[in-house]
Amino acid sequence: MCDTVVALGSATADGAVIFGKNSDREPNEAHHLLLVPRARHEPGSTVKCTYIEIPQVEETYAVLLSKPFWMWGAEMGANEHGVVIGNEAVFTKVPYEKTGLLGMDLIRLALERSRTAREALDVITTLLEAHGQGGNCGFARDFYYHNSFIIADPTDAWVLETAGRQWAAEQVRDIRTISNGLTIGSEWDLASDDLVNYAVDRGWCKGRDDFHFARCYSDFVYTTFGRSHARQCRTTDVLRARKGAITVESVIAALRDHGPASPDAGPDWTPARGIGGRQICQHAGWGPIRGDQATGSMVSHLTPDAQTHFLTGTSAPCTSIFKPVWVDAGLPDIGPEPTGTYDEATLFWRHEALHRATLRDYATRIRLYADERDELERGFIEGALSCASAPQEERAAFSARCFEQADQAEADWWKRVQAAAGPARMGPLYAAAWRKFNTEAKMPELP
Repeated sequence: MCDTVVALGSATADGAVIFGKNSDREPNEAHHLLLVPRARHEPGSTVKCTYIEIPQVEETYAVLLSKPFWMWGAEMGANEHGVVIGNEAVFTKVPYEKTGLLGMDLIRLALERSRTAREALDVITTLLEAHGQGGNCGFARDFYYHNSFIIADPTDAWVLETAGRQWAAEQVRDIRTISNGLTIGSEWDLASDDLVNYAVDRGWCKGRDDFHFARCYSDFVYTTFGRSHARQCRTTDVLRARKGAITVESVIAALRDHGPASPDAGPDWTPARGIGGRQICQHAGWGPIRGDQATGSMVSHLTPDAQTHFLTGTSAPCTSIFKPVWVDAGLPDIGPEPTGTYDEATLFWRHEALHRATLRDYATRIRLYADERDELERGFIEGALSCASAPQEERAAFSARCFEQADQAEADWWKRVQAAAGPARMGPLYAAAWRKFNTEAKMPELP
């Protein structure tokens, strides 16, 4: 389960397009940041995606990916032309195919092959109709779904929602958010040729007059229990309250949102409560619908002259720091690629020790470093946007310094949490869920 947002220049403080996404995956499904350079390919060659092989194009563009470590595709990413894409799992009445292109594969393919948001939409829909979408999307458990996307560039943005090989697309007017449910209704800007007839043939509607994409195609049970409507309304409300003044910080705050009382959700708020709570900043727990959490986050500031991306590379944006990256300036050395088990040498798992220790008494321990997190991050954002048009070498050095400072800060916060740790306040069922996650990941003992 995830949440993706975009605000066009008409809704932002400085006229930039600002995009953001939380990627919700299984707790031990480590997120990895990867930069793939532009490349040329032999005519007639193929590319092996997560499950299937498809024809390769002659040239692929440089891409920055934020991805589950085990799959070829990505949950979100950007390319050298300033195109950004994030996807959402959506649940429909159309049968899920056992193999095909994952929604995450479609993101990477579109980023590698497009110069604009509209071109990326065309790439995805063409590949979708030619190869279909399908395959297990889960890490430790089987999980099948279809996909929706927000696709943006420095001047334009689109929402694309799919059900099998059927699809509908809507051009964004100012602010748009999506979650884990179809949102396009009886009006759209583009659609697959047989979108309505497919529904009519299956008795989901009688014709165009009573056709509603989300109502006709949605699977009621999964869409309802994922609380996609409530989450999508929440992100929309948070951003619309700032319309005309939306900044990178505004979108980060939205991704850290824990509910109507955010940013702190009350001094005693903790993710340990409840079995069905689904916040934008999602924390895993116990119960049938709390098996995932925000394992990586991204916010992009897009103008025609410069595109600056802020990524965590780590889970739970409320415990993480967004750090700047530019596609042309490269990705700093972040250590080896993570796997599904603990490895202190990796960015993801090093942070995970701090994150999971914080969860043991969230209300107390998050206050040990939240103010410093905000102050450090504010400096990163101001510095990155002020040097966004500087020479490549200068931006690369700034990005590297930010990653180093963030790593040192988290090491200091980890020591602070260890020193101040009292008894865990998790509740027996929440504690049992995290003992299981930690055992599976071979985590060291936490304070």
